[in-house]
Amino acid sequence: MRLITTAILFLLHFLSPTPTLALDFLFNSFSNISNATDVTLVNDARFDGSAIRLTNDTVQYSLGRFFHPKKLAMRRSSNSTSLANFSTSFVFSVLPQIASSPGFGLCFVLSNSTSPPNALASQYFGLFTNATDPVVAPLLAVEFDTGRNPEFNDPDGNHIGIDLNNIESAITKPAGYYNSTGVFVPIQMRTGQNVRTWIEFDGINFEINVTVAPANLSRPSLPSLSFRDPRIANYVSSEMFIGFSASKTQWIEAQRVLAWSFSDTGALKEINVTNLPVFELESSSSSLSKGVIAGITIGCVGFAVISASGLYLYWRKKKLEDEEDDEIEDWEMEYWPHRFSNEELSEATGGFSKDQLLGSGGFGKVYRGILSNETEIAVKCVSHDSKQGLREFMAEISSMGRLQHKNLVQLRGWCRKRNELMLVYDYMPNGSLNRWIFDRPEKVMGWAQRRRVLADVAEGLNYLHHGWDQMVVHRDIKSSNILLDSEMRGRLGDFGLAKLYDHGEVPNTTRVVGTLGYLAPELATIATPTAASDVYSFGVVVLEVACGRRPIETERAEEEAVLIDWVRELYSKGRVREAADERVEGEYEEEEMEAALKLGLTCCHPDPQRRPSMKEIVAILVGEAASDPAPATLLSELAHGESGNGGGSKGESGEVALQPQHSV
Repeated sequence: MRLITTAILFLLHFLSPTPTLALDFLFNSFSNISNATDVTLVNDARFDGSAIRLTNDTVQYSLGRFFHPKKLAMRRSSNSTSLANFSTSFVFSVLPQIASSPGFGLCFVLSNSTSPPNALASQYFGLFTNATDPVVAPLLAVEFDTGRNPEFNDPDGNHIGIDLNNIESAITKPAGYYNSTGVFVPIQMRTGQNVRTWIEFDGINFEINVTVAPANLSRPSLPSLSFRDPRIANYVSSEMFIGFSASKTQWIEAQRVLAWSFSDTGALKEINVTNLPVFELESSSSSLSKGVIAGITIGCVGFAVISASGLYLYWRKKKLEDEEDDEIEDWEMEYWPHRFSNEELSEATGGFSKDQLLGSGGFGKVYRGILSNETEIAVKCVSHDSKQGLREFMAEISSMGRLQHKNLVQLRGWCRKRNELMLVYDYMPNGSLNRWIFDRPEKVMGWAQRRRVLADVAEGLNYLHHGWDQMVVHRDIKSSNILLDSEMRGRLGDFGLAKLYDHGEVPNTTRVVGTLGYLAPELATIATPTAASDVYSFGVVVLEVACGRRPIETERAEEEAVLIDWVRELYSKGRVREAADERVEGEYEEEEMEAALKLGLTCCHPDPQRRPSMKEIVAILVGEAASDPAPATLLSELAHGESGNGGGSKGESGEVALQPQHSV
């Protein structure tokens, strides 16, 4: 017995996780610390007054890192599936010598080593080699990127992101914060201003929340970036170093960390930001003699006097022409997203050149543009004849800007020029869905791709209906408003635009906003659109995609001219599969196509109360219906004739469902 007891105690001793001391520290500055005991400086990192500077200006290629000398325990044992929790906050500053030079930024990093193998000294934060050759050791970084690498899908030169062993971020968001009213306020991280960051690492739920704000502000209630993914566990080892890393080429960009607080035991110690230094470029005027300065001053004054009269006459003429043009009223500053200048958008679009015209419609013309930072945009020019309703119009745009979903075309900003409003969106390089199905495209979109786009659009519309604090009714869902990004994923465009026109007169439209062929029948008597009328329009799109034809085609025989009536008639005769697009024949299971056609008809049911909700539609399209009784019931109705005419199908039986799209 004693031998057994001894053996058990022996096993418990060696199999139990070794306790690790908690990490809980605060550096309000780095002016009076010991390098050997408090931080570990690597490569070019060095003390710079009360801050730590990461790179060296005097060399062409530089990288620097610094870490806390004690490792952080990230797993309770080597085979543990859950990770530890920790919180950290720090203040950093990034200041280039030349504002137009390429940017680099810095990152907060969890690394197996203080010197990741094969890291480049010139770029990629001094951590990675390139996107195709990730580092060997587990590594997770939160990047504060002040440069843009299009090859790594960087959205712009001012963003934050999560990097999982790879320079190509798993997620990126614009640098900025949400104020007390929920409005997003951008932050330019490359101006030398002190930026404070909070990072919450929830190891149990595999979630990372990152918040940035100017150092003089209190912590915003909403994070700037949230990332939740079980993959995080793959890039974390049992113990890891925590610290910062940066790199640069020949251009000078001072990356500094001014203060740092960390805790894996509970609440963070608060950083005192009142005495932190603020870094600015030194003025070169002090090196000039008084005589030179006086000469320059006299010359400038003389030039100003000579030019004043001509400039005054020009200004007066311009003022009369444009006195209502680009004046920013006080109330306009309340709204987000970013206001662009007319000159900036004119330059981006080549003066709104016809060569840059992407399309036009009842809501105005759309131009392609390229901003000075190489970001591609689409500019929609909208006429708005109601001066009285302009403020309400802007309030709606501000709400639209806060709607963010992977299947919505993101609104980036706006510009007002007299009564014309310009809305700036992300550019969608693959155009609209209708161009890949109709008008004899060079390459017809296959069925698998069509099915995925339908699921994408359904998720975006579900977000508008159910994912925001107020329901947003799109009111103009059609294939030409479904845009395709660089990966051919579907994104819903023009969301909320129709509602905006309630605040003013809309050229070329009637009171019922929408497009013939997509309008729900109840809108003929009830002008107010609903989520159910959106579902009807989505059902028309489903039939378009499945049948490969437009909602109304007058050149066809009278009984086939209206798509919904034609498919419904075939359905009543038990021949609904004949409506499928012949160009994708052989790419689908017959039961799958039949289910898609029935889903379209069900969405187009004459009775709005009989139409499914977008939640149910998403569950069907992404394969979640089996575990949800409401969509499962709907699928049963699809299979037994409850799809839009109230009658049963002749010769059709058995339950069918669209194949699940788990990749969506």
